[in-house]
Amino acid sequence: MSSTSSAAGHVQGRGEWVPTRDGRRLHAMVLPGPAADSGAETETDTDTDTDTETGADTGPDTGGKTPLPTVVFEAGAAATRSSWALVQPAVGAWTRAIVYDRSGLGRSPADPGSRTLRRMADDLTDLLDHFGPGPYVLVGHSAGGPLVRLAAAARPDRIRGLVLVDPTDEGADLLFRPMFRRAERVVIAVNLLLARLGLLGAAYGSVARPLPEDARRDMKNDGLTAEVIRTHRAQARTYLDELYAFRAEPPALDGIPVTIISGALTGAGMNASTRRAANDSHARSAAGATRGKHVIAPRSGHYVTLTDPELVAEEIRLIAEGAGTGESAAADPAAGESAPVDSAAGEDTADSAAGEGSSAS
Repeated sequence: MSSTSSAAGHVQGRGEWVPTRDGRRLHAMVLPGPAADSGAETETDTDTDTDTETGADTGPDTGGKTPLPTVVFEAGAAATRSSWALVQPAVGAWTRAIVYDRSGLGRSPADPGSRTLRRMADDLTDLLDHFGPGPYVLVGHSAGGPLVRLAAAARPDRIRGLVLVDPTDEGADLLFRPMFRRAERVVIAVNLLLARLGLLGAAYGSVARPLPEDARRDMKNDGLTAEVIRTHRAQARTYLDELYAFRAEPPALDGIPVTIISGALTGAGMNASTRRAANDSHARSAAGATRGKHVIAPRSGHYVTLTDPELVAEEIRLIAEGAGTGESAAADPAAGESAPVDSAAGEDTADSAAGEGSSAS
């Protein structure tokens, strides 16, 4: 049994290998939801080299009622499945919840081809095909936000809704300034050096600290490596140029409900002005969506998935139940919309305005 498993099973479920259209494989972890046969989740060794075929699975059985959507999570620029380890189990308590590693991240082998936004979205499309016809709710953090939008636009008929968590947004002008691109290249180069020296875990240990023990071990073992940073570098070659093209031709979501969750706090490389720019772009995108909602996470900076996992899980539930769209609001009315303040020590101050520079974004 691997170090990421226990007798009770991994907090993120069983491991499963998903084939892509060109023969690569993506490592996924599946929590089947309460409606699944309890005997189905017997494989806890996520190192086992299996290719379970679930393409015919239609998701949770609801006894003839409108089916509950399967929820699929997409991580940030250089993040792995482990970054969702506080949100996925909460969602898995009521429906099937799936996390995975993009090629070159976590346990998924590197892609010999390019890592364009389109290619990554095609991989997500292949993963959705593998797990059945849907419906799906897609959840994307940071750089994963545009990715899930692009995948949703490819097959909007099977998408119940999107939840975008502090997403990278083409409406934020600062993303396309030369200074931002230079800063991103510097951060990636520094992170690669830290990884080669075996110091990346020390630099980003605060990101893993809140996670359950098995997910924390996973992040330290396969989420903070030189391979992850090399993949981030490959993604960054074209990502911003492709994102800029969204300004002229955004993914057509055909009325799909969209909830955008913004952090309220500074930190992780975001000062007051960059936080304001990011949140303003989020608000405009939500207002421009046919069925959009903007939520402020008052206690969170960029890593909302770690500091406000219950908030994220609740917004996913609302989208899944068809009640997730509406006016912009602070997630905690009692707390209000927190003014930007310095975040806790340990967050990387070289990170970018959209979290692109961090190995855990």
